[in-house]
Amino acid sequence: MGGVTGTGDQAPDAEALDAAFAETVRRTGASIGALYLLAADERLLRLDLLCGAPVEFAAPWTKVPLASPVPVADAVREERLVWVGSQEEMVRSYPRTALVLPYPLALVAAPVNGVRRWGSLLLMWPATRPPYMTQRERGNITSSCRRLARLLEETADGSPTRREQPRAVPVGTGRRSASPEAALSDFVERLPGGSCALDLEGRFTYVSSGACELLGCDAGQLLGTQPWQSLRWLDDPSHEDRYRAAVISREPVSFTACRPPGQWLEIHLYPDASGISARIVPSGAHTPPSPAPRRSARAPTPARAGQLYQLLHLAAALTEVVGVQDVVDLVADQIMPAFGAQGLVLSTADAGRLRITGHRGYASDTIRRLDGLPLDTSFTPAGQALGSGIPAFYADPEEMRRSYPEAPLISGKQAWAFLPLIISGRPVGVCILSYDSPHAFPAEERAVMTSLAGLIAQAFDRARLYDTKHALAHGLQQALLPRGLPLIAGLRVAARYLPATRGMEIGGDFYDLIRLGDTAAAAVIGDVQGHNVAAAALMGQVRTGVHAHATLGTTPDQVLHRTNRLLTDLGPDLFTSCLYAHLDFARGRATLASAGHPPPVLRLSDGATRPVAVPPGPLLGIDPDAVFPVTEIPLTTGTLLVLYTDGLVESPGADLDDSITQLAHRVAAADDRDLDHLIDALLGKAATTGQRTDDIALLVLQQAPRP
Repeated sequence: MGGVTGTGDQAPDAEALDAAFAETVRRTGASIGALYLLAADERLLRLDLLCGAPVEFAAPWTKVPLASPVPVADAVREERLVWVGSQEEMVRSYPRTALVLPYPLALVAAPVNGVRRWGSLLLMWPATRPPYMTQRERGNITSSCRRLARLLEETADGSPTRREQPRAVPVGTGRRSASPEAALSDFVERLPGGSCALDLEGRFTYVSSGACELLGCDAGQLLGTQPWQSLRWLDDPSHEDRYRAAVISREPVSFTACRPPGQWLEIHLYPDASGISARIVPSGAHTPPSPAPRRSARAPTPARAGQLYQLLHLAAALTEVVGVQDVVDLVADQIMPAFGAQGLVLSTADAGRLRITGHRGYASDTIRRLDGLPLDTSFTPAGQALGSGIPAFYADPEEMRRSYPEAPLISGKQAWAFLPLIISGRPVGVCILSYDSPHAFPAEERAVMTSLAGLIAQAFDRARLYDTKHALAHGLQQALLPRGLPLIAGLRVAARYLPATRGMEIGGDFYDLIRLGDTAAAAVIGDVQGHNVAAAALMGQVRTGVHAHATLGTTPDQVLHRTNRLLTDLGPDLFTSCLYAHLDFARGRATLASAGHPPPVLRLSDGATRPVAVPPGPLLGIDPDAVFPVTEIPLTTGTLLVLYTDGLVESPGADLDDSITQLAHRVAAADDRDLDHLIDALLGKAATTGQRTDDIALLVLQQAPRP
């Protein structure tokens, strides 16, 4: 989906897209709109267009991983319209979003789909709108998304115009900023007897003489500036947050501020789609007994409200990462852009050395030189930062060269932040952010980076533990499943196992194929309840028991009966479903017995396909005297038999019989020239969406001409 980056005049197709997007926001009555487009690898959504709010407000959401539990990602991933009608519903359904968007509002996220998936449209309204969406509104939004998709598909090279940064699109007039006369007109319409007006970027566009007197500043010094920049006594995150609340909620907001040395002012903000009208009056309230102390000239500047919300957003994202690579990707995709960095090195302390576990923006030969440095290295500040636990910041190569002469020559970077990753006094690793040009690190940025380093350390340590457990679980699972299926004359076979994506990714599903002389074989598939080590261990016992009884020439019903006795004697408190099939090539028959397992799907040589009606006995491990009826089916050249576990056909709210019937339809339509490709077709989205609550096992058998 690689396109071009537009920085000058827009191409006609981009203008049409901007106009359609702005028209959608206006026609739906939304106060804020955003258009997200999928990145080339379809793992990331990037903010492309924004309407009704400053681009800086969207800083935490300019890049959204498609797997994130947020509305814009859910809309694309699940191909549905996501409606959140209130802040309470947001807290219940999307706690991460509610954490960094704590304002009363309603929103909808809708997929933008055409001949392919393009992304997601986000629309937001003040909480004053009804907390429901009509079918007419849904239809309008859906048709608008189809229109946006068509415009994206009509671009010259078949891909959307790509910008390096998201761009704000005005509604209606197309003016990027209002003139003082137009701003004054808007102001008069919004508020009787006002004081000043601000645009959606927070800049003064009109200031009355009374406002100048109360604020203690001339209009020329205020126009075009933001209050927290030109009026240092308003440089407080709580004041900026009130402005953000007005812009996002579109509801009036009031607060009190103290103009030094002691004049208290009431500031009332009245927002609409064109900006903010502010009424400023002397406060009638008593002065608080202990006014906040004036800031020392040497005291650090507090972080901007936007930075604080971004920190909250990144902190929430870090709680959701799973493996080490997820941590690396999150730091690279969201934390690097948040601080404007161009390079990243994430190292872990291992056996007295710094091992690089992830990097961005560095040449491979540079990484090879930096990987494996001893913890006490004097080559770079990484070891010193980790050993002392104190972050190190270098604004330019000269500053670095004074302490580490060789370090600036290695990578060609021009500024660095070395952030030690420490947990309870224990060093975990080092996160290095670097810049391609000199970069000053203000005190507020250093404070945010340092706070974030602690969160990265926690996520990194959890991820390493998860990866270790995952490797153990994967190794155990692979040891219990057959390494390969035996070659049997006259039989084509293929198998697949997919673990559940939640938990330890280990389960009790299993399959096996057993050679029984020259003219017979046995196929078995089963499912032990649970997704843990106990389920996997019991699965190994069941598979061993079935294999032992099968090789003695036991009939299918007796194989299940004897395995069932074994399990009831063991008393594992876990139950097992199992399907056993004896394939007799000499007679051309297959005999099947089931212990509560889903029926196999049979496709005959003439293409007729149906689930096999195998009367199931009870699950293994319940009744030691259980009986397992047998069923015979023809086994002729071309006959295809599909054995599977319930993870393939069970889904919340779906009827199991309907799901099995749909599976039979897929088997009937599948191409059997390559059985592995046939399995891919049967698995469909289950193999690629990455969201499976149960593991899946598949065993496909086809009778071929015997030599």
